[in-house]
Amino acid sequence: MSATTGPTRVAIVGAGNISDEYLRMLTASPDIAVTAVADLDPERARTQAEAYGVPVWGGTDEVLNRDDVDLVVNLTIPAAHAEVALAAIAAGKHVWGEKPLTLDRDTARGVLDAAREAGVVVGNAPDTILGPGIQTSQRLLAEGAVGQPRTVLTLMQGPGPDAWHPRPQFLFTKGAGPLFDIGPYYVTTLVQLLGPIASVSALGQIPRAERIVGSGPDAGTSFPVEVPTHISVVTTFESGVIGTSVYSFDSPVRRQLFEITGADGTMEVPVSGFDGPTRLLTGIEADAPWHSVPAAGVPRSRGVGVVDMARAIREGTRPRASGELAYHVLDVMLAIEESAALGAPVTIGSTAPLVPPMPEQWDPTTPTFDATEQK
Repeated sequence: MSATTGPTRVAIVGAGNISDEYLRMLTASPDIAVTAVADLDPERARTQAEAYGVPVWGGTDEVLNRDDVDLVVNLTIPAAHAEVALAAIAAGKHVWGEKPLTLDRDTARGVLDAAREAGVVVGNAPDTILGPGIQTSQRLLAEGAVGQPRTVLTLMQGPGPDAWHPRPQFLFTKGAGPLFDIGPYYVTTLVQLLGPIASVSALGQIPRAERIVGSGPDAGTSFPVEVPTHISVVTTFESGVIGTSVYSFDSPVRRQLFEITGADGTMEVPVSGFDGPTRLLTGIEADAPWHSVPAAGVPRSRGVGVVDMARAIREGTRPRASGELAYHVLDVMLAIEESAALGAPVTIGSTAPLVPPMPEQWDPTTPTFDATEQK
């Protein structure tokens, strides 16, 4: 039976810490049947499979080629995203990947082209954009709560993960840093709410060439910093909206902000996780009061994008957190990196599909197929 009728059969590839979040969500959704867990370390795959009642575990190749797998959830490290995605596509499977899609445009385009030729679908994290918090903001924005958007300000700054992470070295190498580690959440939300980005102009710094591991077995060990840890960006959207963003691991002050100003007011979008209220300032007067709009909808967590993708495949529509959206986000982040290196603006060569808000009643825990159908 095809993936369009019963529960979509899912294999998890990569049994690291993040797999817990996905497995909790996916094993609770009646639209999903997790049939296998794979990892380079089969024992780690076995541990996760047994913890969540998944019947099969093993190495990546044997899991990818199983007949009872329709969709592969790729939770490997960023450097392996393309390799695993292409192997899954070659095996005829749909692919959901963790952020970023890949580490460069050519391999990302190769993944999307291979999927199109194979007739399978690619979706990609982050799926925080599908949480009740950001979805509430999107619906309010679409309803004109602050009028026509004109500017947006986002801030993500703090001291960096080296102070608490036991092995932070990889977070300061190519494909990471604040831009690629945290940036996907902000850039994806920017595109989701305000549409495709046309150009960026950025400046970056490496204020400290070395960092010190602050905890764990490597505490006190120094390591080199290979990428900018403070980046400032001016963004121009295709719509004409102008954005200012900061991504920094160099501030002792922890600050997160996502603020859209429109012709008739200002909106503060929740950026921490999947929930939180949207704050609105209606009017343009300096002393206008703020008020909060609670997040509306069924609580969701990481993995909800896989559920939305499975439903989209069944319905023959595009998943909201699509591969095309992820490619545009990757293109934008690479352009930010390039602009900072060049000291000049960079035009974005890609675009992204506009995605309407989800219905408020959208529920990942309600089956969307006939329960009598069997795989």
